[in-house]
Amino acid sequence: MNTEILGVIAMFVITLVIGIFLGKYIANVYGYKKTFLDPVFEPVEKLIYKIAGINPARPMTWKQNMYAMLTINLVWFVIGFLILMIQSWLPLNPDGNPNMSPDLAFNTAISFLVNCNLQHYSGETGVSYLSQLYLMFLQFVSAATGMAAMAVLIKAFKDKTTTELGNFYAFFTKSVIRILVPVSILVAIILSANGSPMTFEGKDHITTLEGQKVEVSRGPVAAFVAIKHLGTNGGGFFGTNSAHPLENPNYMTNMTEMVTQMTIPFALVFALGFYLKKRKLSWVIFTVMTVGFLALAVPNIINETNGNPVITEMGASNSLGAMEGKEIRLGSASSGYWSIATTVISTGSVNSMHDSTMPLSGMNELLAMMINCFYGGCGVGILNYFIFIILAVFISGLMVGRTPEFMGKKIEAKEMKIAMIVALFHPFLILIGTALTAYMPEFGAKTLNNPGFHGFSEMLYEFTSSSANNGSGFEGLGDNTPWWNISTGIVLLLSRFIPIIGPIAIAGLLAQKKFIPESSGTLKTDTATFGFMTLAVILLIAALSFFPALTLGPIAEQIQYFSK
Repeated sequence: MNTEILGVIAMFVITLVIGIFLGKYIANVYGYKKTFLDPVFEPVEKLIYKIAGINPARPMTWKQNMYAMLTINLVWFVIGFLILMIQSWLPLNPDGNPNMSPDLAFNTAISFLVNCNLQHYSGETGVSYLSQLYLMFLQFVSAATGMAAMAVLIKAFKDKTTTELGNFYAFFTKSVIRILVPVSILVAIILSANGSPMTFEGKDHITTLEGQKVEVSRGPVAAFVAIKHLGTNGGGFFGTNSAHPLENPNYMTNMTEMVTQMTIPFALVFALGFYLKKRKLSWVIFTVMTVGFLALAVPNIINETNGNPVITEMGASNSLGAMEGKEIRLGSASSGYWSIATTVISTGSVNSMHDSTMPLSGMNELLAMMINCFYGGCGVGILNYFIFIILAVFISGLMVGRTPEFMGKKIEAKEMKIAMIVALFHPFLILIGTALTAYMPEFGAKTLNNPGFHGFSEMLYEFTSSSANNGSGFEGLGDNTPWWNISTGIVLLLSRFIPIIGPIAIAGLLAQKKFIPESSGTLKTDTATFGFMTLAVILLIAALSFFPALTLGPIAEQIQYFSK
């Protein structure tokens, strides 16, 4: 067990070191500064711009940037929807997987488009290799969309007063070509070298040690898994995701995937500091995020390594921890750490079944997605945290009698209204969706494999995962129904683009305001005190919004089964 804990610590430290260096590189990329990889990537970028007819030097306002983002995402959705609907008639389908139903294709296309990858199908039987390749393409572009939006946000604070916030297409292309593709290739090589398949052949026919003949699904797994983690996507090539031995063969690949999925969320925090030359601010943001992350991760590791007390009372050994739904090659400590890492960011991949974790571990997984700004996904984590900065600045200003300002710009009524709408829209989608499903038994209760409090947690988790663009699930839920496919699909769309448009709108409004030099009356936002204030605002909003729902699910389950 001590070795497992050391492995967890090593994963975090390695991620931090890589994140700092990658953050500086990303800041140089978005700042159009020279990098050592320019001779390789500049010709590729120029070719793409020429083919697409894009002028990367043309500046855009925040509205033009958002229009570009929405229109290109609409095109990707239509293409994906059509491919999934007719995949059985298209090439690269050696196993003969059938077409998706319209509601499932709607959900799947949206889910991969918005970086959620909520899968109401099993990868082995649900999609062809051609569909997997298109979904892999969406994993690249959805991550790059969030990163480009974050680049637009920080560009707004680079100049003192401006309406020009860069070029979405340029930021997007740089994100794919200079960051996502090269790192994905390195990760795919590691996975392939450790046993993940990389082939377009169909199922392999093997004979087991018992003499039974079985079929083993395979495909271009290594490439798919690399970008699913680097882009904080999380879509599983196989139904059991990274618990599957071909997606995650051993502890080496487990560490690789764990570090990979957290690297860009870490790096973007530091990229903000390097880009704006406010490294102290980036460390304050990172510290707040890390405190929140550890407050969720440490209890989960303890819960899962201590094991299930009910099992202990039955006389069974719990020396390996609560191993239901976990892989022995990975261990309970690593699985507990992964369960929070994958939910504080928007990856949503799993190396164990979250439905089998201890009740309070499930609560922490829910809280990680409900808070949705501790690291967060590629780019959108910074956007979500930015909303809480605006709220904290305004509240702090009222408390100490100072004008609410952030980076030399006054926070006024319009910015506050947008921030409040974005902050409250997330719990609105989760709680309304869960309430409607619980109210209608034909949509809710009849799709559950578990009654009572845990069944309620399954419904709450599904809408929380959808609204947080996460994609993980309490998989006791029978979610491939028209209700779940359509309702979560709508939540996915709204919860993706409103939390992107809102912060960019605020940044655009602030960017065009007159710059106010820092003075003795300025509220400093790069101090530990302000960091604590931001954390308090985050926790207060989460507690007021979600505590009643959590008491009906994981908290009630903990009291029912484990309290005496």
